[in-house]
Amino acid sequence: MFTMEAIVRHRMLLMSVAGAGAAIGFTWLVLSLRKKKRKLRKVGEVTQLIVYPIKSCKGVPLPEAECSVHGLRNGLLRDRHWAVSNEEKTVVSARHEPRLVLINSSSDQGFLTLSAPEMEDLKVPLTHPSTNEVVTSRVLGHLVQGRDCGDEASHWITAALRSRHVYRLLQFEDRMKHRNPKDEYVLYTENDKVAYPELSPLHVLSEAAVEDLNSRLEEKVTFRNFRPNILISGCGAYEEDSWEEIQIGRDVTLKRVMPSIRCLFTTVDPDTGIPHAKNEPLKTLRRRSGNHHLGKGLCKQMKN
Repeated sequence: MFTMEAIVRHRMLLMSVAGAGAAIGFTWLVLSLRKKKRKLRKVGEVTQLIVYPIKSCKGVPLPEAECSVHGLRNGLLRDRHWAVSNEEKTVVSARHEPRLVLINSSSDQGFLTLSAPEMEDLKVPLTHPSTNEVVTSRVLGHLVQGRDCGDEASHWITAALRSRHVYRLLQFEDRMKHRNPKDEYVLYTENDKVAYPELSPLHVLSEAAVEDLNSRLEEKVTFRNFRPNILISGCGAYEEDSWEEIQIGRDVTLKRVMPSIRCLFTTVDPDTGIPHAKNEPLKTLRRRSGNHHLGKGLCKQMKN
C-alpha cells in the first residue's frame, strides 16, 4: 500500500538530494519509513506548487498540497482529474486545441467552476450521478475511464474552444480504470497509477533551467510553458537532471523515473492560447541537446 498523508508546504520546505541520475522524470513517492539514515545535502527550495485540475487548462497555484498516488491535491482540487475528450473518445491536449490553456478552474462548495474569456462561468458538480455515462477514452493510445460531466459542460467547453467539433468533459474517479505505467516504463512498479497525465503524476522544474533557456530566446517564456507541479529555486540550471532522489521536508521523497519530453505544447502562449509562429522555445531546446528535454522531474510515492 502507498501512504497518502504527506503534506508539502509552499515556500517553507528545503529540498535535499541523495544519489545521482540523469533525467527529468519522477513519480510520487512518500517517504519510506525505513530507519536507515541517509546523508542529505541541500540543493534548493520549493518556490511554487501548481495543480492543473483539467488536463491542458490553466494551472492553479497552491499554498500547500497533499501527496497522493495520482499526484498533487488540495482539498477537492486534484491534478489532472478532469480532461476534454473528442467525438472519437480521445483525450485532447493544447497541442490539438491551444485555447484549452485559457480555461481556468477552481473548486468551492461541491462545484468545479470553469471560466474563460468572453464566457460566463459554469459550475460543474464535483460528484455526478451514477447514471452519467462512464466513458473509456484514449490517452496516448492507452485506455482510461472517466465519468461524463453532462451536456451543459460539453456545450460550454465546445463554445470556449470556438470549435466546430463537439467536446465532452470527463472526470476521473479513483476506482476507475487507470493506466499502469509499468507496462510503458520499467522504473515504475505494479502499484503505480496514472490517469490523464501523459507520463507521470508529477513534474519537477528549476527556475534556473527556464532562465538559461531565456538567455537564448528573443521572446522569453515562463515556467508556465512547461507546466511543472513543483518549481524549485536555489540550484543551477538543469541540476534537476542529475537528481536520483530528492527529499522535501521530513515527509516526501521523490524518485526519478524518466525524462519529461517537451512537445509542441510548450510553444503555446499561456496568456493568449496562440502557438509561436517559429515553434519556439522547442526549436531552441532541440539545438541545445538534440532533444526536447527541459526540467527533469516526474515522481512516484514510495511504499512503507
